[in-house]
Amino acid sequence: MSSSQATILVIEDEDPIRRFLRVMLEAHRYRLVESTTGKDGLLQAATAQPDLIILDLGLPDIDGVELTRQIREWSHVPIIIVSARGREQDKVVALDAGADDYLTKPFGVSELMARLRVALRHSAEKGGGAMDDKSVFEKDDLRIDLARREVSIAGKAIHLTPNEYRILSILAKHAGRVLTHTQLLKDVWGPGSAHETHYLRVYMNQLRQKIEADPAQPKYLITEPGVGYRLAERAG
Repeated sequence: MSSSQATILVIEDEDPIRRFLRVMLEAHRYRLVESTTGKDGLLQAATAQPDLIILDLGLPDIDGVELTRQIREWSHVPIIIVSARGREQDKVVALDAGADDYLTKPFGVSELMARLRVALRHSAEKGGGAMDDKSVFEKDDLRIDLARREVSIAGKAIHLTPNEYRILSILAKHAGRVLTHTQLLKDVWGPGSAHETHYLRVYMNQLRQKIEADPAQPKYLITEPGVGYRLAERAG
């Protein structure tokens, strides 16, 4: 992909850094979208469908690592972190959350541009496409918008706790597939929770109470006895 065809989303709250990036990127013929908060950045990532995101970790409303995790729930867009946090552990945490690269401020123009080109090239080699075409799950009255983190039944918004949403979003990303108890427990509560299957039973019961017309006979959240759970296959 040539630079004149690529759209870069910059999520950065510091005006001087954002102006610097704007001048540099526009000089290299990239199209630019800017956000100063995590909430707006998440919305722009969904609606502007950028080819790459440059993300600061120290945002005023959402930590950049958490924002990276949220974007990774529905998108494979390359994410380059630019941050004043220079500790090795900060880099490890951001990369483990799904970032593709990490640059410590201050950074040089040539280095950033080189890493940007590499990330775009790798994305193109993997098929490109900033937006996962499965970012919205729809089945009958149930709608799960993974980009906006919204769940609704027949157009009515459903409030979920963080863990309820996490379970439902994981199932939505793998709709139609059975996910084992171990897989779900590890993804939601971490590796040390593999035997805590009662957690899942409690949360699945809560989810069914919120989204199923008849929780005793669920049509969305299906139990595979002795194995795990699956979300009914999406429409179409």
